[in-house]
Amino acid sequence: MRQFFRTGMLVAALGGMFAGAAQSQAYAQDRVRIGVLNDQSGVFATYQGVGSAIAAQMAVEDYGGKAAGKPVEVVSADHQNKPDIGVGIARRWYENESVDAIFDLPNSAIALAVAAISEQKNKVFIGSGAGTALLTGEKCTPNTVHWTYDTYAYGRGLGKAVVAQGGKKWFFLTADYAFGHDLEKQAMEAVKASGGEVLGAVRHPLGTADYASFLLQAQASGADIVGVANAGDDTITSIKQAAEFGLTRKQKLVGLILGMNGIPALGLKAAQGAQIMNPFYWDLNDGTRAFAKRFAQRHPQNNYPNDMQAGVYASVLHYLKAVDKAGGAADGKAVVAAMKAMPTDDPLFGKGTIRSDGRKIHPFYLLEVKKPEESSSKWDLLKVVATIPGDQAFRPESEGNCPLVKK
Repeated sequence: MRQFFRTGMLVAALGGMFAGAAQSQAYAQDRVRIGVLNDQSGVFATYQGVGSAIAAQMAVEDYGGKAAGKPVEVVSADHQNKPDIGVGIARRWYENESVDAIFDLPNSAIALAVAAISEQKNKVFIGSGAGTALLTGEKCTPNTVHWTYDTYAYGRGLGKAVVAQGGKKWFFLTADYAFGHDLEKQAMEAVKASGGEVLGAVRHPLGTADYASFLLQAQASGADIVGVANAGDDTITSIKQAAEFGLTRKQKLVGLILGMNGIPALGLKAAQGAQIMNPFYWDLNDGTRAFAKRFAQRHPQNNYPNDMQAGVYASVLHYLKAVDKAGGAADGKAVVAAMKAMPTDDPLFGKGTIRSDGRKIHPFYLLEVKKPEESSSKWDLLKVVATIPGDQAFRPESEGNCPLVKK
């Protein structure tokens, strides 16, 4: 902030600050403000980015543009995958710009920090792009809802589902940072608990360009399944190079967090047969297909929506219902309590519930990448292999150590 050395300038500055505060307070009283905070320029921009902001705006429009009698406004920002920047934006939004709720938030470190700030300020945080299961575990708060997925569901659910399909022997290719370690751990435990066997693992640096030595170890392992425990561009690069190495001729790749938006970059020839788990796919039913078509018309690259963008749409809808029920957005804890009290129901995830720990419950689908000859269009990429009920996919509430859960 600029320093003012003369008394007249200082008085003018203070007057402007008070006027700004008064304006902000009045602004807060006449509208509901939603912030979409995510990566809009880095490795996760394709997976959330502008698409999540579009999904939030569509939800507001579909709800009628108002909640508790006030207009609803959507703002968005890029946290650049830097915790200091993400936390700074969240504080500014809450303290100076009258934002009532923050949505999406890929990057677990930033998500956990914003969850804590949201509780301090009595605002609302709803994670759709956020992955860490700590949000509904030891770090749960009465102001947080975790909507789309988490590391437990992807690691445990996918490991269990693939073993059930016959993939018994596993080897892991894992990004060497907290998120990759957590994914690997969850999947390993599920594989072993389901009667499978883990033959080994190798860890690679975040953002590496050459996977040759890591893939050779996977190829030599004798595993049926290579579990790819990384994310974003790392997933695309490692799977693409695995196909070039011929690894997929004898082994099946399982992308523990491979998103639909990464498959066109891979190409169906390289990705065919890879299995992923997801709570949403655009071609599930008439409701998901209609939404995808509308979304693509508004997206700058005409992309179809993925699960995290769908999660922003569905969670914004449910949030606005709760704002209506609570009589306004000012009391974040009251709004989240209303979200938990009402069953969820939307065209993308169907009917569901939100548990006392903040975990949104819905089914997951085991999906397999189609062969090139099976696909009829750019986004016709996946087919459903199996359905996993939500109460089996997510961690049992009793095992999360969330202080909100009554023993």
